[in-house]
Amino acid sequence: MRYVTLGKSGLEVSRVALGCMSYGDPARGRHSWTLDEEASSRFITRALDLGVNFFDTANEYSDGSSEEIIGRVLAKHARREDIVIATKVFAPMRQGPNSLGLSRKAIMTEVDASLRRLGTDYIDLYQIHRFDPRTPLEETLQALDDVVRAGKVRYLGASSMYAWQFAKALYTADLHGWTRFISMQNHYNLINREEEREMLPLCADQGIGVIPWSPLARGKLTRDPGADTERSRDDQFSQMLYAATADADRTVIERVAGLAERRGLPRAQIALAWVASRPGVTAPIVGATKDHHLDDAVAALDVELTEEEVAHLEEPYVPHGVVGFA
Repeated sequence: MRYVTLGKSGLEVSRVALGCMSYGDPARGRHSWTLDEEASSRFITRALDLGVNFFDTANEYSDGSSEEIIGRVLAKHARREDIVIATKVFAPMRQGPNSLGLSRKAIMTEVDASLRRLGTDYIDLYQIHRFDPRTPLEETLQALDDVVRAGKVRYLGASSMYAWQFAKALYTADLHGWTRFISMQNHYNLINREEEREMLPLCADQGIGVIPWSPLARGKLTRDPGADTERSRDDQFSQMLYAATADADRTVIERVAGLAERRGLPRAQIALAWVASRPGVTAPIVGATKDHHLDDAVAALDVELTEEEVAHLEEPYVPHGVVGFA
């Protein structure tokens, strides 16, 4: 495993992050396909064995049970100082007022709740899951700075939003001397490359680490068009992301399959090798629910695509509508 610093920070992370949305009590939250603690533990420990030190979750995943599982399993199998735990805040965790968004009240409530569920004294990377237009940006940024100064959080990150929103957040933090975001977790893969227009150049200019979510497009880049899984049949978010562009995406998916066959490699390794090699990308966030998922992710780091192969994969791409920001 190779390790790199996240953006301009000194935080060292593995070149692959384990996304933990798939780990959680299937009886809690919105996803019936999540793995319980016993099943999840096998993938978390396998990631540790492979040298992965970067684990990404969110307070909302499986109604908080993802954080609970991650915290318990990592406490058993790793030293806290050796691992990087990332979680997120924004989504509602209960009914009623002040349950949603990035107000000072919401952030202060949710950071403490995440710490309790994770069973840790601090969060390495605390990320805003989305931009909150209902709360003054200054209120959000000052609250985030306060949780860093209180020692509850080491670094701050952001997730999917428009580049102008992220630029405004970076400028406002600098203006007030508040803690700056060091990372952007955004939607980026071979069938959705809209982030190349503005967000990726902004991150490169500002020294922001990029940790893409859904680098395999919810698995669409690893199987034939039209094939589905238990998760894909129940994943409404995936439908929102990709249903409208299925015809346009088909050619890209077929090219991944063709190149994988010619190279004698799994399709996942080709698609992940492309993402990991893109300028500015620090660590793709990869989910794992089968034994080969993590092995493919780590192996992809050693797959070198030629300029001709990259051009072949990218050539059929067509512009897509912006999705995944809300």
